Amino acid sequence: MSKKIGLFYGTTTGTTESIAETIQQMFGNDVVELHDISQADTEDFDKYEYIIIGCSTWNQGDMQSDWESFFEQLDEIDFSGKKIAYFGPGDQNGYPYSFQDAMGMLEEKISSLEGQTVGYTSIDGYDFQESKALRNNKFCGLAIDEDNQSELTQQRVQAWVTQLKQEFSL
Repeated sequence: MSKKIGLFYGTTTGTTESIAETIQQMFGNDVVELHDISQADTEDFDKYEYIIIGCSTWNQGDMQSDWESFFEQLDEIDFSGKKIAYFGPGDQNGYPYSFQDAMGMLEEKISSLEGQTVGYTSIDGYDFQESKALRNNKFCGLAIDEDNQSELTQQRVQAWVTQLKQEFSL
């Protein structure tokens, strides 16, 4: 297993892919390998000790369609001993009762398969009602809102990458 990070994302409009590429650049292109989940298979996860999952939330708390299609295959992956971080674009104003639900559903599933969640972030600065991504009053990953707070995305990603470098011991 290499020290490289596998970043698995699903993208419909390109937003999640763009954030994934930003994360890759901030870590250094040789550290993070990008995988579009629509092109990935379960064996791709085996190569990494550190994994980042990127998934947007659609409509009333739905997962991005490529992740929805892959979801059942997660059961075939051995996540034990792996550190997993999550990020997701969402719309806290348009969908305040399901903000970041997809990130929470993926984290819940992968944690049940013994993946160790890292990269928790504060809910400060967000305005929403409910989220399946809340764990002890924090997000279980990085919440991005390009629709309403795009001016904060760059600094949020930078702070999170700095945090992950420590949590991944890089």
